[in-house]
Amino acid sequence: MSAPWHVQRMAALDFESSDKDPETARIVSCALILVGGGLDTDTRTWLINPGIAQEPGAIAVHGLTDEHLAEHGQAAEQGVAEIAKAVAEVVAGGTPLVGHNLGGYDLNLLDRECRRHLGDSLEGVCREPLTRVIDTMILDKQACPFRRRVSETQGPYQMRTTAERYGLGWDEKAAHGAEYDALMSARAAYKMGAIAHRPHAERPVWVHQMRTQRFDSLAGVSVEDLHQMQARWAWDNAASFQEWLRTKAPEGKRDPDAVIDGHWPLRPVGGEA
Repeated sequence: MSAPWHVQRMAALDFESSDKDPETARIVSCALILVGGGLDTDTRTWLINPGIAQEPGAIAVHGLTDEHLAEHGQAAEQGVAEIAKAVAEVVAGGTPLVGHNLGGYDLNLLDRECRRHLGDSLEGVCREPLTRVIDTMILDKQACPFRRRVSETQGPYQMRTTAERYGLGWDEKAAHGAEYDALMSARAAYKMGAIAHRPHAERPVWVHQMRTQRFDSLAGVSVEDLHQMQARWAWDNAASFQEWLRTKAPEGKRDPDAVIDGHWPLRPVGGEA
């Protein structure tokens, strides 16, 4: 019998990019960190010149200016090819990919970049479907639903909030760099899995104080089963948010025609089913 999913080797993946929309964004930095499983940590990072002007808001987050990337970054086609190959090797080896909002953003960003520069989808490059993805945002929403915003600027399920909820702390100076964020997502996944696999009596006080007790849903499952469960949770979350936007959101946010795509970890492109 294999070890519980949270103590297995993981490949933490995170990108910094030129804007918030994975359909149009370009990769500017990436970290892929093999961690856990009783083995040494193996870190690979990339800095990429996207060849386009970034959104000012993106630069404000990650601090990588167009000028810096033009001088120090590698060509986008070369960088994307190297990242896709590295991810494909991880997938072929059966190591789960882990990240925060990994299926909501990062994998879709990489998929679009593969199509743009390599003429193939991410799964095409991997030569197999992605079936071992661990998204700590999906897991956190499942285990700890109904969390409120921390502040006007800090959302309920952003990486910092998740890290602080699970006792990991947060270094704002190091944050929003791909390497730091990738490693924090792997640590958060471990913390969630550790809580789920503890006897109820040994779980933290804050877990017992929640209105719902849903950590059990993360326990005693394989990575493949956890992947399928996350796909269902992501779909349900999207449907719930869509319904809220259409019927319950306050004036100014309500949109009767809102459509929230619930596909996870990859969304269809254009007319694809």
